[in-house]
Amino acid sequence: MANYSIHPTAFVSKECELGDGVEIGPFCVLAGRVQLGAGVRLVASVHITGPARIGAGTTLYPGVCIGFPPQDYKFKLGDVTAGVTIGENCLLREHVTVHAATKTDTPTQIGNNVMMMATSHAGHDARVGNNVILANSCLLAGHSLVQDSAILSGNSAVHQFTRIGRMAFISGLCGTSCDVPPFCVLGSRNVIHTVNLVGLRRSGVPRDEVTAVRNAFWHVLRKTLTKPDMIAQLEARGKHSPLVAEMARFVAEAKRPIARGPSHHDEEQEFDA
Repeated sequence: MANYSIHPTAFVSKECELGDGVEIGPFCVLAGRVQLGAGVRLVASVHITGPARIGAGTTLYPGVCIGFPPQDYKFKLGDVTAGVTIGENCLLREHVTVHAATKTDTPTQIGNNVMMMATSHAGHDARVGNNVILANSCLLAGHSLVQDSAILSGNSAVHQFTRIGRMAFISGLCGTSCDVPPFCVLGSRNVIHTVNLVGLRRSGVPRDEVTAVRNAFWHVLRKTLTKPDMIAQLEARGKHSPLVAEMARFVAEAKRPIARGPSHHDEEQEFDA
């Protein structure tokens, strides 16, 4: 039998499954089919509505609400939902909200080692990868996608169905309705201003790869090109760079516009590692 603790003021549905070492604090409410992995800690006043699965080692602070119905007029109370899945070793701070999916087969998904700071929000059917940071009041609309190791700063906002590429950085107070390519920094609405050099270097990316990404940004993403031309130029550069090849795939798979760099008419020299 699992060894867990439940505060006397908490309500835990009979459908819930609790792993070893789970701690459920005062005034928490777990309704429906909720699975908590080993070592999950609900500090206090956490509300979870199933179906929901929380991975081992994750901590939820007061006011966190998981699995409530999506903010979608088409979704009616009582409709079947795949719910929410949150990975292992995540940290959800005060008043974070993650809404249930509108789909019946795929839940709203938060990956492993994700930090969602106070009042950040993931809408229905959103998908967040591993090692992502969503700073205070960051807003992810329904069906948005945030790939691994991206960082979204405070009060940033992502439009529905929009993608944020791997290791991208979204500056504070910025919003985007365009896909943000991997390794790029969104510095104003729908405009990428530079490459995430700090993130690339901290993650141990070799210098020649960093240089290749910088050149791809400078000579492709900031130019006024058609999407086919952009893909072709990125693929050509990607023959010698796995990271640029990843950027090319990201653009090729886009269904929404791609955030571009500020366009200039002056020609620049290639960066040299």
